[in-house]
Amino acid sequence: MNSLYDIGKLIVFLGIIMVVAGGFLMAAGKIAGLGRLPGDIYIQKGNFTFYFPVVTMLIMSLLLTLLLNLLFRR
Repeated sequence: MNSLYDIGKLIVFLGIIMVVAGGFLMAAGKIAGLGRLPGDIYIQKGNFTFYFPVVTMLIMSLLLTLLLNLLFRR
């Protein structure tokens, strides 16, 4: 019985994380220029489009690292 309770808590926790991540992604889409920074790779040839946001991912990683370090500092 206890293991089902623990699994339930894990599922709820993962759900909360997904809701927060989804909200963050929706808000990030409205920030001007995010996703179209210099250094992001965008190739379009005919029917084919390839997009790889290198610089955007680096900036997002840096911001999330700083935020999580501030939140979980002991």
